[in-house]
Amino acid sequence: MSFLLRLSLALLLLAPAAALAAQPFPLGSGDVLEVSVWGDESMARKVLVRPDGRISFPLLGDMQAAGRSVEDLRAEMESKIGEYIHGAPVTVMLLEARSARVSVVGKVQKPGVFPMDGPMSVLQALAMAGGMTPYASTGSVRVIRTDEGGVQRFIPFDYDLVAGGKGLEQNVSLQPGDVVLVP
Repeated sequence: MSFLLRLSLALLLLAPAAALAAQPFPLGSGDVLEVSVWGDESMARKVLVRPDGRISFPLLGDMQAAGRSVEDLRAEMESKIGEYIHGAPVTVMLLEARSARVSVVGKVQKPGVFPMDGPMSVLQALAMAGGMTPYASTGSVRVIRTDEGGVQRFIPFDYDLVAGGKGLEQNVSLQPGDVVLVP
């Protein structure tokens, strides 16, 4: 079976997109947000998530944004702004997701660093990299994940097994900073 046919089959076997999209996507350093307060145009602005993971906003000062979902940040901002402007809805939109990136290295057509515009699985990252070369060890793909303490661990991914409709649990959702290694 050709590589593209196997990849197409594997993509059909992915978890439904709605299930992946339902997971909250964490903000990170470098992301650009647009925040507005209904009824007060002077409170609308673009804010950058700083390297320390915080943002600054009038009336609120510095707030932790990194590691939180857009909805979680919006709810806290609305609650705190409500102390000054009663009942004013707050809107927070992610304009640019600069922090969330995944690397795909090794024997793929286009190795590189790819933006995560939302939840992404191992198969999706491999597809973004143009698929594996004919010399790739498809049964020995690994995801390298670094935890908050700096400890790295390997998550095995057997493409052949997944393409055959088995071991679908290996097609994990990637996290920002993950590296997909194709030997």
